[in-house]
Amino acid sequence: MTTFHGKKVRVLYDEAAVRARVRELGAQITRDYTDKDLVLLCVLKGSVFFFTDLARAIDLPLTLEFLGVSSYQSGTETTGEVRITSDVSKPLAGKHVLVVEDIIDTGLTMQFLLENLKARHPASVKLCALLEKPARARTQVGIDYKGFVVEDVFIVGYGLDYAEQYRNLPFIGVVQGK
Repeated sequence: MTTFHGKKVRVLYDEAAVRARVRELGAQITRDYTDKDLVLLCVLKGSVFFFTDLARAIDLPLTLEFLGVSSYQSGTETTGEVRITSDVSKPLAGKHVLVVEDIIDTGLTMQFLLENLKARHPASVKLCALLEKPARARTQVGIDYKGFVVEDVFIVGYGLDYAEQYRNLPFIGVVQGK
């Protein structure tokens, strides 16, 4: 347990564990995408820290793209309505797209996004998620590269937020007594 601005946060995965897992994922992606035209696609905002560290852990030339998607307004439950809030800047046709997401819980947002991306005619679309929360799944989404599986609690840190706070924690945790 640690304290961040007066709130107790239970650490699920400390900074060293997160760093080590990101390096492992980067090595696996490097092996799988050798000699391919790779585009890393960051799903904003929650994935930005994971995305940046993962990009550095991949030992290949690659292109970076960013996409804003939202199904949460300001609370802790999805609204069920998925919106693209900002789109990529370059065409994805013929590219190998690796979507980098912070957490897959219901799967609804990612299902929408993957269908949207496939309609753009990339060479391939795969998914890399830092976290999976299977207890909340409402649809099955294939995660090609997975960091950790977490219990059904509201996760913060390393990009994940509670009301836009806690993103800058260097570890993954749970705020106690929100």
